[in-house]
Amino acid sequence: MTSPALLSASDERVEQLIILTERLTDLIARQATAFEARRPHEAARHVEETAKLANVYRHESARVRGNVALVQAATPDRRRRLVRATEAFDAVLARQSRAIAAAKTVTEGLVRAVANEIAAQRPQAAGYGPSAHGAGYANNATAITLNRKA
Repeated sequence: MTSPALLSASDERVEQLIILTERLTDLIARQATAFEARRPHEAARHVEETAKLANVYRHESARVRGNVALVQAATPDRRRRLVRATEAFDAVLARQSRAIAAAKTVTEGLVRAVANEIAAQRPQAAGYGPSAHGAGYANNATAITLNRKA
């Protein structure tokens, strides 16, 4: 790699974008791996750094889209590396999206199963009217709020 002092402004910007994209790709890949392994708590370790880098990435990509000349003068090799890094980033984002969707489906299924089990164990009301709750309700201290979408 060439010394940063010898790089053109475009080469330096592209090199920084490559480093940013590769770091963000690595963090998101780690999160996807954690979700795939059903360990979302491990994915949470990198949330703060990922959010910061994602914000910088969003800002820088918008800047480049608004002024392509910022990277156009970079060497073809550096531009190719940036394209490859961006393609890898897109692939990891798609992988993470699938992993999160799968985790969401599993979690919703578990919540639904717990809610159904709790509902099945609650005493059934007998009769009608204000006094028809039955003794089972007076002794039932279960406090839970269920959403039908769960």
